[in-house]
Amino acid sequence: MSMSPRIAAHLNKVGVNFDLVSHAHSRNSMQSARMAKLPPSQIAKAVILHDGDRYRMCVIPANHRLILERVNAHMHGNYRLATEREVAMLFDDCEIGAVPALGQVYGMPVSWEVEFNHANDVYLESGDHEHLIHLQHGAFMELMNGQDHLHMSCPQDDRFGSIVH
Repeated sequence: MSMSPRIAAHLNKVGVNFDLVSHAHSRNSMQSARMAKLPPSQIAKAVILHDGDRYRMCVIPANHRLILERVNAHMHGNYRLATEREVAMLFDDCEIGAVPALGQVYGMPVSWEVEFNHANDVYLESGDHEHLIHLQHGAFMELMNGQDHLHMSCPQDDRFGSIVH
């Protein structure tokens, strides 16, 4: 598989321009950036949250960590990280750990990190561990149109300890 069938259908339906970038097998978004020789700040990592009733996808740069408290404060919620089992159930046409950052395709609201406002290019996991979807800035913004955006992440740094998830 090179791309989730649902993602491929959605991108074709919306009509945005994209390319597929092949890379050596990776286990996570940071490795995908390394294997594809791309800046990790341009790789959109999907983090799935659950509050007991609803799921939400947060889209952050691969080299960032989600600040769960900011999401909960902004959403007036009590979100936690979804389990690997929940993620596998929700994204059944994707390999575990290669979830495309387009939750709306799966009926899930999306919150995206405002830092992507400044990215000329954005790369999404495609649903497998060997391809990325390359979008130019305008195409990414078109796909994120109507989705919530906020500052909810920070660069990975052990100094932040438990406040960063």
